[in-house]
Amino acid sequence: MCETFKRKQSSRKNTSLLTAASIHLRKMAHYLTELRGRPNSTDYRVYLKTSDGKYISPFHDIPLYVADEQECGVPPKKLKMNEILFNMVVEVPRWSNAKMEIATKEPLNPIKQDVKKGKLRYVANIFPHKGYIWNYGALPQTWEDPSHTDKETMCCGDNDPIDVCEIGSKVCVTGQVIQVKVLGILGLIDEGETDWKVIAINIEDPDASRLNSIEDVRKIKPGHLEATVDWFKKYKVPDGKPENQFAFNRQFKDKDFAIEVIKSTHSYWKALVMRKKRNGDEIVCQNTSLCESPFKCSDAEASTVVEAAPEYGEPLPVPSEVDKWHFFTK
Repeated sequence: MCETFKRKQSSRKNTSLLTAASIHLRKMAHYLTELRGRPNSTDYRVYLKTSDGKYISPFHDIPLYVADEQECGVPPKKLKMNEILFNMVVEVPRWSNAKMEIATKEPLNPIKQDVKKGKLRYVANIFPHKGYIWNYGALPQTWEDPSHTDKETMCCGDNDPIDVCEIGSKVCVTGQVIQVKVLGILGLIDEGETDWKVIAINIEDPDASRLNSIEDVRKIKPGHLEATVDWFKKYKVPDGKPENQFAFNRQFKDKDFAIEVIKSTHSYWKALVMRKKRNGDEIVCQNTSLCESPFKCSDAEASTVVEAAPEYGEPLPVPSEVDKWHFFTK
């Protein structure tokens, strides 16, 4: 079953006839990214596809659990005894400012830059931070249900996949899919909504074997957790908004707690994609045939969506104010 999308079709030729320069594919382990539009513009999109060229949704088609990839034809990496690994879709590379996110309301759910009041969103540099201080992204096949009041935070979900702060030393790229192990979680209350922030480490990171809990982060990366709280507390202040609030008095919860939260958001995602229609909800539950789901889209339909997007072009200049450094008294 597939959503019907009424999108204006372009007259450009089939993707197979486009030049390699205009397609701009990047290989990310088992997945490819295809860039469309011009970076730093409202039409810029990062589409994901499998290594054999099938377009997929990073929201719906990539398995949450690494172990589940075997069912989808992707061999999983070896796991340690009782260790659970998760797939993470990187939306924002560390040190960058553009607020990139999975477009849950668009066909194929590409990654795009958020827009507010007609302007592209960039996070401010709040001293001593520069842009995002982690590789920031989301766990696929999760959803923070806006109709569900979390029993821990007493606030409803934010209507997005659950967020991840990957604290490794490597700087990733937008659209990269990495395998992470969860270390803990922070309960952010963002404008009255529950917005969990999972703390995780890329299993390819040199420190991955030494980081197995939130307490390990305190010992091996001193100051990082405090900086994370400070960042989320203040990042909207330059936009004229109040400081964000937190559950649990700003304390991080442990790995077991985090995994239970992830499991609950996975169950909400399952409920979401089983519904044919949600009243008042514009989330697009389209996916392809990579993994089982009641919402399926043919390869031809998926290709049509991507081909309708503008071809990749040179990046537009970033506004000069993005480089401004903001200072606040404590």
